[in-house]
Amino acid sequence: MSTVLAGIRPLLVASLRHDLRGFAPWIAIATALSASSVLVYPWIFPTAEDRAGLSTALRANPALGIVFGPAFDVHTSDGFNAWRSLALAGFLVALGAILTVTKATRGQEDSGQAELLASGVLGRGSRLLAGVGVALIGSVLVGVVSAAVTGLCGGDWPASVLLAATFTATGWMFTGIAGVTAQLGSDARTASSLAVGALGVLFIMRGFAYSVGAPSWTIWINPLGWMTETRPATGNDGWPLLYALALTVVALIIAFVLQARRDFGQGAIAPRPGPARGRVRSTRHLAVTLNRGPILTWTIAFALLGVVFGSFAASIQDLLGKDSAVAAILAAGAATPEALTSAFLVTILSLVGIIAAIPGVQVMVKIRSEEMEDRVEPLLAGAVSRPRFYASNVVLALIVPAVHVLIAGVIIAALAAGADIGAGFGDTVLQAAATIPAVWTITAVSVAVIGARPEVSLAAWVGVFAAFVLTLLGPTFKLWDWVLAISPFWHVPNVTESGADGWGLLWISLVTLFLLLVGFVGFRRRDLATT
Repeated sequence: MSTVLAGIRPLLVASLRHDLRGFAPWIAIATALSASSVLVYPWIFPTAEDRAGLSTALRANPALGIVFGPAFDVHTSDGFNAWRSLALAGFLVALGAILTVTKATRGQEDSGQAELLASGVLGRGSRLLAGVGVALIGSVLVGVVSAAVTGLCGGDWPASVLLAATFTATGWMFTGIAGVTAQLGSDARTASSLAVGALGVLFIMRGFAYSVGAPSWTIWINPLGWMTETRPATGNDGWPLLYALALTVVALIIAFVLQARRDFGQGAIAPRPGPARGRVRSTRHLAVTLNRGPILTWTIAFALLGVVFGSFAASIQDLLGKDSAVAAILAAGAATPEALTSAFLVTILSLVGIIAAIPGVQVMVKIRSEEMEDRVEPLLAGAVSRPRFYASNVVLALIVPAVHVLIAGVIIAALAAGADIGAGFGDTVLQAAATIPAVWTITAVSVAVIGARPEVSLAAWVGVFAAFVLTLLGPTFKLWDWVLAISPFWHVPNVTESGADGWGLLWISLVTLFLLLVGFVGFRRRDLATT
């Protein structure tokens, strides 16, 4: 054992010094999400009527439950915090843990750092343990900081501590899962995609199971369901955290066993060899080739999303009919079943659009990684011009999300129309198409960042993050319209309404064109990265 873990102490200390700072954004976001919920709740919902209205509004749009989980009790600040933070902050901490483990394991092998480390006195399992250690410690820091800040901001201490513990436990579980996928993937990109894909599937299925009132076993087979069943502020049951600890230990044992048996620089999933003969015919073909794997994976994912969301939409009126508060609103004539169904579909398709922007941003970020590996400069040294190279990738980054939105939209439309819930096939597909300009605006942010300021490539994700926060979180905070309008999805009209205004799509299209121009001009003028 001492030989396997030789050199772990200095490596772990160095890793904590250099890599733990990468957890700072996840600590800040989770803490801000939790503390802000406690701080602003009494101000935004000061009366019992306001809180009852919030509860009814959440039940009238079950699409929000897919992202945030069930609203067990939003009549108190701690209950509101648990609904708004548990699922979302846990997701973000898990994402941070995945990226940390992947970077410290397969990322170092891909870059050659692992070989330099291995040339010294270093055991075979030391790098994996160091990466896992940073992710575990980072997850603990998220829990400690968020619990302390939330409690000091007025949150109930037992509820705040338990909620923060779910953040840590979620990070721990996916530290173990990332440790396993790091041994399966042939490179860092494949390893992280496997882990993030598992996180995304479990996240969606958890929200879907709660929203449709699925049998309890569908919750308990899902590790993220264990976290929800701790029920901070309503039940305060900490024992499901033991399941998370057990899963973490088992996953890490599997990871170390696989790591001891695999070849250095290889994975259980071997990359497919390229053609024995052939050549890249154009920059467009090169862009497709570099992104072919993720594009195919995302295409399958959006087909599945369409089935899940479409099945959800098909049962929406039954779900609303079971809610006495919503039934009372309908009986009073304040809304119609068709209006609630339409609002539900708009929310669902906006969520599809936000997710669809992710593969578009990935295409643009891939340019930066290729540039850092010195594979772009040889292309541009020949007959390929900078605008032509950049345009090939930008066009792909715009087409792929649009196709994904339409794939999911058509499936949702077919299932919704077949259920006779008042949503026509054509109207639903048209609503999906209307979200595409908003998706392009988010993608265009990454075009501008990678083109003009690639050294801050993390900012390429700002559009996705801002759209998510403002579109799904903004209304619960009753933000002003001018703040909500920052999200391009705020400008997407409801096409089923009479006199729907399409001017908003024109304005965000102009913003998209401006961002694209910034990206092309910046890429043409700036220096390429040198390693």
